[in-house]
Parts: sequence; C-alpha cells; structure tokens
Amino acid sequence: MTQFRPGPLNAITDVPGIKVGQAHDDRLWSGVTVIVPDEPMLAAVDVRGGGPGTRETDALNSASMVQKVHAVVLSGGSAYGLDAASAVMSRLAAQGRGVQIGEAIIPIVPSAILFDLVNGGDKNWGAEPPYRALAGQAMDALGTTVAEGNAGAGYGAKAGAYKGGLGTASIVTAEGHTVGALVACNAFGTPVIPGTPCFWAWPHEIDDEFGGQPLHQLAKPSTHDFTFTPGRPGVPGEVLDTTAAGERAAGATKIPADLDGGDPAAAAAGGNTTIGIVAIDADLTRGEAERIAIMAQDGYARAVRPMHTPFDGDTIFVLATGKRPLANPVVDVARLGMHAADCVARALTRGVYAAETLGRYPGYRSVHGHRLNRAAQGG
Repeated sequence: MTQFRPGPLNAITDVPGIKVGQAHDDRLWSGVTVIVPDEPMLAAVDVRGGGPGTRETDALNSASMVQKVHAVVLSGGSAYGLDAASAVMSRLAAQGRGVQIGEAIIPIVPSAILFDLVNGGDKNWGAEPPYRALAGQAMDALGTTVAEGNAGAGYGAKAGAYKGGLGTASIVTAEGHTVGALVACNAFGTPVIPGTPCFWAWPHEIDDEFGGQPLHQLAKPSTHDFTFTPGRPGVPGEVLDTTAAGERAAGATKIPADLDGGDPAAAAAGGNTTIGIVAIDADLTRGEAERIAIMAQDGYARAVRPMHTPFDGDTIFVLATGKRPLANPVVDVARLGMHAADCVARALTRGVYAAETLGRYPGYRSVHGHRLNRAAQGG
C-alpha cells in the first residue's frame, strides 16, 4: 500500500468540510455521534442485515427528490436513539440551515441506531429518553478531532465477545482523492480471528494502527485463559490473565483464550448492528454514491465474521463533497468504492482496538495488550 497514505488526522475529518461532534453518558453507557458538513452534501445509503433501525433513509433513494443532507446522526439507544436527529434538526433550523419551503426550514438529517439497551448501563430514564439532550451536546462539540473507542454512538457497543466502539480512518488515494470513514461497531460477529490476537482486518492495517499483529501470529494460537469481572455503571470491569493471577475471584467469569464466534446473549433480531459513514471529496451522482455505499459494506465483512446476520442491521451512509471531479467516472467509482471498503474495515477495527473494558465486555487490549507488536520485539 505504498501508494496510499492516511490523511493527517487519519479520520473522516480529513475530508474538507466535515465536522464531527460526540457525547455520551457514562452511567447510561450510551451516546450519540453527529456528522455535520459545512454545506449540504449529496448523500446515499446502503442498509443490510436483518434488524436495521433508521430514519430518513428512504429519502436518499435515487427515485426521491432529496439529493443533499445537512447532517447524519449515529446513535445508541435502539429506536429511542432515532430521536437524536430531531434535536439536530432543531439546532440546524435555528441556524437557518435546511430546505426552504415557504417560510419553513426543514433540515434533512438521516440517522441510524444500534442496540445497546441491555449492556448493563442505567436505562431508567423515565418519560424523557436522553438522546435529544446528548445530540445537543454533540452539536456543541463539533470539530475535527474524533475520539475513538468508548465514544459517541460506540460508547456502549460490543463486538462479539469483546467491547465494541467507535473508530475512524482515512486514506489519500493515488489520484489525490481523500476518503474517510467513521464506524460504530456493535456487531454480533467477532472482529478477532479465533485462537489468535489478530484482527480479521489485519491485511488493511496501516502503520500498526490497531496493534501491528503480524501474519505469523496465525500460527501461534493463544493458550492463555482470562478471568473477567463484569462492571456496572461507574465501575468498568476488570480482565486478568489467569496464568499470572492464579485462582479466579468470586463472581468472575472465565473467558476462553479464543473468545470464539459471536455473542450468543445478543442473538436477537435488531440486537446488534454496525453503523457508519463514508465521506469523499469527489463530485458524484446519486447513483455513483449508492454504488460506493454498496461496496463500502464489504469493509464490514472484511473486519467482522459473521456479518450482515439476522441479528444485525448494518448501515452505511456516503457523503460526497462535490469538490473534486472524477477523471474517469466508471473506473474512479470502482477505485473509490475499494478505498471506502478499506477505510471502513480500518475504522471499525480501530474502534474495537481503542475500546476500554465496560460491563460484561472486555476491551481488546485488556485481553491481548501484552502480545502487541511481537514482530517488533523479535517474537
């Protein structure tokens, strides 16, 4: 990949005109991520999996009148989280940003949610779900710095038997286009190759961004088991290597070394879902953006196994800034779709790698951190 490199931030905000704001509640164990372009941008979406939760995605269909959006919202909270988009709409309308119809201003704000209602956080919010308020806080935090791991929509997410999270990545192509992705991974499947510390997405890693696990680790399966004491709001939980710690503490759960497969406890339609967004500094038609969204879903499948299950509602949005024309549209769309999928795989994995232990889900580095960069250590 010598001809490609990440942007200076290795984030979706490397695409000019993109801002991200995030907020979470560390007792709720949930949060909201808002993506707001400096000006309306052409958008498309691809929805897969058996249990999606979305808002305004039909408006992004090629047959619909809407071409551009004013923001995109990713949220925890399942269907409750869809209300986060209402707060973003209100804020944008107050700024005069939206489609003008007579005296009315209507911001177009599609959104997607993930299911984190039974992750152990305090969901006793009464008659007022907190997602509108969290979205307002996220709007106040708009900028180019993107926190990863336990952040925003990924704060309470899980990834198979691991803690999930929110991640971002970017790449500058040989043709000079910038492609960025932001993903909140709450997958049923696992991002880690069973029996190893290697991520499924390791071939797409750049500069050891998620631990630098080398290929030869596949021939060195893990032999250590771990004990994990689940946390509660205010107490994140703890992972210990049983080889070093000896007997397990009371209330601790043994985690096999392979942490194999998906999370059986989450096997319910709509009980998971990975949601994300790709931004590109290209001038695209709606059809071209839709094709890139379809191709970008491959990034999910490169990073998690299994993916697009009956238990997931995987969704990807695409934003196109319109700033850089395509020299050869058919070929360039294929290339941009390829890069989008790579960025999605990297962003998803970076989010899992950065995530910290929370509740009953151990963070990747809590389990595998002592094995990182073995190649650099001569192992």
